[in-house]
Amino acid sequence: MARRQALAEADLWLGRLDLAGFGDRFPRHLSGGQRKRVALAQVLALKPRLILMDEPFASLDAIVRARVIKDVVALVEQERISVLLVTHDLEEALGLSDEIYLLSQGPRARITERYHVPIPRPRDPMRARLHPAFAPLYDQLWTDLSRAVDRRVEAA
Repeated sequence: MARRQALAEADLWLGRLDLAGFGDRFPRHLSGGQRKRVALAQVLALKPRLILMDEPFASLDAIVRARVIKDVVALVEQERISVLLVTHDLEEALGLSDEIYLLSQGPRARITERYHVPIPRPRDPMRARLHPAFAPLYDQLWTDLSRAVDRRVEAA
C-alpha cells in the first residue's frame, strides 16, 4: 500500500475509534484506553475476518472498559468480523458472545461445555445483564466452572 493511502487508512480508523488527531502521538502519551483503541485500529485496518482477543479489556478501569467494549462491539458488528474472545469474566463473556465454550484447565485444555447465548443482536453489552436469559445462564456457567475447579482441587 502506498504511504499516502496507508496514512489515510490509519486516519480513517483512528477517527472511527474517537482518536482523530492522535496519529502523531507516541504510545507513552496515550492513556490505557487510547492504547487499546490504537491496537484495535491497527488490527481493523487490515480488514480481518477473524480476530483473536485474549483478555483484551482486563487492564482498563470500569468506565473506560465499558466505552471500549461498546466501540469494539459496534465496529465488529458493522464490519461483520468474527471474534474469538478469551476471558475469565463471565459477565463479559455473556455480554459479548453468541456462543461460550468452557475449557478444562491445564496445557491440554479441551472444550468441556458449550452454551448458546440467546440474547438478541444488536446488543448493548452493558445492558445484556438485564435480559431474562442472563441470570440463569450466568448461574449455570458459574456452577459448571466451580464444579470443574473443585474437581481439579480434589485431584491435586
